[in-house]
Amino acid sequence: MMRRSLLLATLAALPVPALSAQTPARFAARVDAYAKSELTRQQIPGFSLAVMRRGRIVLERGYGMANVEHQVPATPATIYQSGSLGKQFTAAAIMLLVQEGKLSLADSVTGIFPDAPARWGAVTIRHLLTHTSGAGDYPEDFDYRRDQTEDEMTALVLSRPFDFSPGAKWQYSNLGYMLLGAIIHRVSGQFYGDLLHDRIFLPFGLRTARIISEADIVPNRAAGYRMVEGQLKNQEWVSPVVNTTADGSLYLTVRDIARWDSLLYSDDLLTPESLREITTPVVLNSGMTYPYGFGWRVGSANGRRIMAHSGSWQGFKSYFVRYPDDSVSVVIFANVAEADVTTIAQGVAALWDGGLVALDDE
Repeated sequence: MMRRSLLLATLAALPVPALSAQTPARFAARVDAYAKSELTRQQIPGFSLAVMRRGRIVLERGYGMANVEHQVPATPATIYQSGSLGKQFTAAAIMLLVQEGKLSLADSVTGIFPDAPARWGAVTIRHLLTHTSGAGDYPEDFDYRRDQTEDEMTALVLSRPFDFSPGAKWQYSNLGYMLLGAIIHRVSGQFYGDLLHDRIFLPFGLRTARIISEADIVPNRAAGYRMVEGQLKNQEWVSPVVNTTADGSLYLTVRDIARWDSLLYSDDLLTPESLREITTPVVLNSGMTYPYGFGWRVGSANGRRIMAHSGSWQGFKSYFVRYPDDSVSVVIFANVAEADVTTIAQGVAALWDGGLVALDDE
């Protein structure tokens, strides 16, 4: 509530023309004023954002610095780490395999990993996609700096006790999506990042989308930061393999997301049936629903449907929100762990149309 009140107060200070009178230049000027105020207020080194109308960019901007040490400005071409925003691509890869008959949403984990403990026979692909498997999250003693193989990380997930019976409740599970990446590899014969490259990124024009690599030379890569006792510090290091898991280890630009947004309006990649599955709230064992689909939070506000997801990883924050009924989307990537990107995305959407709001993350 405090965040929303602050947002409304900030927007109230900006000139508000009638929507019909809002020219592209006027909209851009209002976004610039708002974004620059948030850059200063939140002490964000830099961020990039884009507004799309049916997948076509109507505004793209960069603010502040992509790299503070080298004084490199943030632009729409700046590459950021996705964090969990990348889960929607893992979900899309799974649905491609479902469309091809190589997987079923009802398939059990033991059907894919026969050596898994018997309790995994109750966990389906659908459970993993919707965070209802009971698999939980990274344990407190997980060593992010040890370079484990995919097989070792899979064994870690399969060895852990469930937090609850599969399907009983919703609980965010990075481990579940890590396991989905291993399932993609097992079923397709390709590392999930290679499948994304070959089946989505390359053929559909997501030109700079790729798996994270600290070793490769990546033009326009932003640096990630965190605040420590009021001072800006570089992101903490994690091992290379941990930085390639399917729970959200991608490099993306706002232009990549704009191209992805356009794909979601077509059936060039996903069938209407697949997109319906992805955007349908999960039904729990009790018959109650929870507002999460496959890699997307789903809901509505002011009578308008909303799809959204955030990300947070290694000094980066991200947020992508779509309003399918209005054919409008907003994406933002920022390079400090403390950035409140949901508020900025919500503010930009409201500048486009005051009836648009973003889903609050939990």
